[in-house]
Amino acid sequence: MRTTLTLDDDVAARLHRLRRERDTSLKALVNDALRRGLEQIDAPPKKTKPFRMRSFNMGTSLVDIDNVAEAIAAAEGEAYK
Repeated sequence: MRTTLTLDDDVAARLHRLRRERDTSLKALVNDALRRGLEQIDAPPKKTKPFRMRSFNMGTSLVDIDNVAEAIAAAEGEAYK
C-alpha cells in the first residue's frame, strides 16, 4: 500500500538517525516502528497495584480543624495574625 505521511520534525530526525545507524531503508524502519506501536496499542493495559495509604491514630483532635483560623491560632499562638 502506498500512502503519504507528514512527519513532525523530531520524528523525522529520529528516523533519519536510526536509518543511518541500522543501515536500513526508511520503509522498513517505519513499518517496524508502526508494528511495535500497534502491538502496544492493542495490548491489554498493564495491571498496577492499587495505591494504599497507611494511616495511624493521632488521638483525639483538640482543635476543630474545619475552622482554619482556630487551627492556626492553636498551632502558632494568637500572634499569628
